[in-house]
Amino acid sequence: MPPADNPIVAQFNPLYRPYLVITIGLMIACTVIGLPLAIIWFCGVGQWWAGHYFHRLLCVLDGKTLRFRKGILFQVEKTIPLENIQDVTFIEGPVLRRFHLATLKFETAGHSQGQAHDMRLTGIIDAHEFRNRIIEAREILRQQSRPTPAPDPASQQQDHLALLNRIATRLDEIAAMMRDPR
Repeated sequence: MPPADNPIVAQFNPLYRPYLVITIGLMIACTVIGLPLAIIWFCGVGQWWAGHYFHRLLCVLDGKTLRFRKGILFQVEKTIPLENIQDVTFIEGPVLRRFHLATLKFETAGHSQGQAHDMRLTGIIDAHEFRNRIIEAREILRQQSRPTPAPDPASQQQDHLALLNRIATRLDEIAAMMRDPR
């Protein structure tokens, strides 16, 4: 597990930039109104935007949280406590595979399926390994926060009896010393 003072910073695949340009450009081009915008997008605006977006991506795993930052004009930063992560899903489709990319989807406690509160990270280099490190860090954190099991009541009674016997023996010694004042 990464200690809090030595966090793991995820590296993003540079192929994430052309993936963003193509997928967003195709979504813009799907409408008749968006066709002229798609031409502008593919002629350079998309390249500029994807480059800046890529350079502002940050994902850090420390001993207790997973923090992700993205955005150009409006920066979004999400922090997920590791103990709230229920599952980390690895997603890889044909388009992502073409760009040697994968998406990690985090399902967190307290959010129902399909809500937008869950976090998705696309483009992390060696996403399988990063996923395994997150799960490992979560399990270590959960083990550290588990309460110690309550002692067995039978052994606890035996301990109390032994203590009471020692007290009784000591009281007998004190009483004997008081009777015999030598």
